[in-house]
Amino acid sequence: MNDLGVQTADRPLAETAQPPVSEWKRTYRKFVKNPVGIIGLAMVLMITLMSIAAPLLTSHDPIDVHLEKKLQPPVWQEGGSWEHWLGTDEVGRDVWARLVYGSRISLAVGFFAVVISLVLGTALGMLAGYFRGKTDFAISTVIDIMMAFPFILLALATIAVMGPSLLNMILVLGLTDWTQYARLVRSEVINLREQEFIQAGYALGSRHWRIIWKHLLPNCLPSVIVLATLAMARAILMESSLSFLGLGVSSPTPSWGFMMSTGRPYIATAWWLATLPGIAILITVLGINLAGDRIRDLLDPKVD
Repeated sequence: MNDLGVQTADRPLAETAQPPVSEWKRTYRKFVKNPVGIIGLAMVLMITLMSIAAPLLTSHDPIDVHLEKKLQPPVWQEGGSWEHWLGTDEVGRDVWARLVYGSRISLAVGFFAVVISLVLGTALGMLAGYFRGKTDFAISTVIDIMMAFPFILLALATIAVMGPSLLNMILVLGLTDWTQYARLVRSEVINLREQEFIQAGYALGSRHWRIIWKHLLPNCLPSVIVLATLAMARAILMESSLSFLGLGVSSPTPSWGFMMSTGRPYIATAWWLATLPGIAILITVLGINLAGDRIRDLLDPKVD
C-alpha cells in the first residue's frame, strides 16, 4: 500500500516538472516574440539567400552587353518584357542579374570588413585595457590618430596606390573601422579587471592570457557582437558610397553603388537604373539595423 501511495503521490510532481531552459533558448524565444526583429532578420536572410542562389535566380550573365536591348523598361511599363523583367541598363545588361550578383559584393565587403575590424580592434582593446601603462598609452594614441584621420583620404590614397578592387575595399574598411571595437573593449576590460572573479583568478595564480581568454573575452563578446551587427550595415553603406564615387570594384563587376552611379545620368528617362539598386541597399541596411537593434535589446541587461 505504501509503495502504491508513494507512486501516486509522486506522479503529479513528475508530470508537472519542467526541464531547465538554456539561456540560448530563452534568448531565442524572446527574439521571435518581437515582430520587428523577425522582419529585419527575414530581410537579411532574403538578401543572403539571393546572393547564394544567384545562378539559379537568373539565366543572364550580369556583364553581357547587348546594345540592341539597351534601356528596356521593367515588365510593368510599356515596352518591357519578361525576358528582362526589371529592364536593362545603358548597354543592354540585365538589371535583375546585376542586382542579384551585386548583392555578393555588398555582403562580402560588409562581412569580411567587420571580421577584420572586430578581430583587430578586440585584440588591441583587450591589451590596452588589461595591461594599461605604456601599452594603453601607445594603443590609445593610435586610436586617436586613426579617428582623427579622414576616412575618404585614406580610401583615396589606398585606391590610388593599389587600384580599385574588392580586396582593397575590404582592407580599407576593415583597417579603418577597428577603433570603435578597441575603445569599447578597452573600457569594458578596465571595469572588469576590478571584479571579484578576476581578482580570484589573480589569487589562484592564473596566467594573464588565461584570464583574458577565459574570463575577460567572454564577458566582452555580447557588446562586441551588437557593435559588429550595426557596423556591417555601415560597411555596406560605405562600400556603396565609395563605389558610387568610382573607388570600389572595377567595372564591369556589378556593384549596387556603381550601378547607382552609372544610372544617375538616366534618372529622368530610365529611373530603374539608379532606383532599384538604391532600394536593394535600403532593404539590406534596414534589415541589418532592425535585427541588430533587437539583438542589442536582448543582450542588454538593463532592457526587460
